[in-house]
Amino acid sequence: MNNKKMVWSMLLAGMALGTAWAIRGQFGHEQGAAWAGAIGSLSVLILAKRKDWIAKGLIATFAGAAGWGLGGMISYGILVGHGKSDDFYTAYYSFSTLFLVGGLHGFMGGGLLGAVLSDTKNKPIQWSLLLLEMTAGGIIFYFFIVEQLGLFLNPPRSEVWAVCLGVCAALYWHLYRNNHHAALRVALYAGLGGGFGFGFGNFLQVVGWVSKIHFNFWNVMEYSVGFFGGAGLCYGVLTSQWEKEEETRLPAKQLFHLSMVALIIPFIIWQQSFVWKKIQETYSPLLQGDSSFIYTSIRWFTLILIVGVAAYWINKYRNKGITEPLEIQKFFYSHWLLYTVLSLIITGAFISVYRIEQYLYLVNYLNVVAFIGKLTPDFQPTELKVSHSVKLLGIIAGILGISAWIAIQIH
Repeated sequence: MNNKKMVWSMLLAGMALGTAWAIRGQFGHEQGAAWAGAIGSLSVLILAKRKDWIAKGLIATFAGAAGWGLGGMISYGILVGHGKSDDFYTAYYSFSTLFLVGGLHGFMGGGLLGAVLSDTKNKPIQWSLLLLEMTAGGIIFYFFIVEQLGLFLNPPRSEVWAVCLGVCAALYWHLYRNNHHAALRVALYAGLGGGFGFGFGNFLQVVGWVSKIHFNFWNVMEYSVGFFGGAGLCYGVLTSQWEKEEETRLPAKQLFHLSMVALIIPFIIWQQSFVWKKIQETYSPLLQGDSSFIYTSIRWFTLILIVGVAAYWINKYRNKGITEPLEIQKFFYSHWLLYTVLSLIITGAFISVYRIEQYLYLVNYLNVVAFIGKLTPDFQPTELKVSHSVKLLGIIAGILGISAWIAIQIH
């Protein structure tokens, strides 16, 4: 086993999803999380370099995007605010509930990505049944936990976390009882990584708040979610026992998945974020006045950019999909770069340096692009033992407890 290769793979996957999740801070909600989840999923596929996975890479990418995106429904702003409390139990409540929220993101994203990778001719995933069970699980958990028992995590905000908890429970049970242990392992470690990243990330935000350093420490927290979530996702994939396809099978249809990833999700981000009011609020202080022409130009230029890039990829791969590692690398570079450019535009960072974290996105991007194609995959198959995840959960709970104690001591 080559632990050095494993660490490098986890680092690059963490940087990819971490940067994308930080960019997501400009767009938010389900669509922002879905785009970030797609970038994280693509990075893991590139690092794995399995041709049978590349052949269904568009499906896997969309599944990962959908899983991470589902968590975008959850409200957590108040939970983050509790982290600034000078009471230990309130601060620990903040870090531990954010662990739950981040864990739900990662479990759904990792679980659905893993399910596609685990879907083989000899052991297929029953997708219709899985989606039905996840839907039923979300409905049942919400009405039982919130409406019946009255257990509120985030009052007075939305309690949709309970829906996501039900989705995760159904996903876990489906993968477990059908012996898709590799996919389940990916879900568990992506969930543990995402959860730790959110809880610990809020601790880093509190430290930054106390330091009075002029920097976007909310974005640091967002980066932490993606970094540890991506590292956990990569670790889960590279340490699972996967069935090897005897031959590379091309899925019959991939146009839907390509269109969702390359066009629909980006279009929803444009429709929700590049609105007149938001552009005006950002650019009026930067331009020292009103300029309707610039606002209009930004709005329509970004739409043309999104549609143009999507049209290129859809035209190129609408028939055969992406089948070669180099092809999926190019798609990954393009898709991530487009997300970064949209972030630079929506924040006005391309004409002002007031948002210095935006340029760190470019540094991360260039570093990942420089190395991700050069690594050879290092699979270290390990038997799934839920007890190991439980032990790791205990260690994380302890770390978050220490973080909460430190947080209340420094302010």
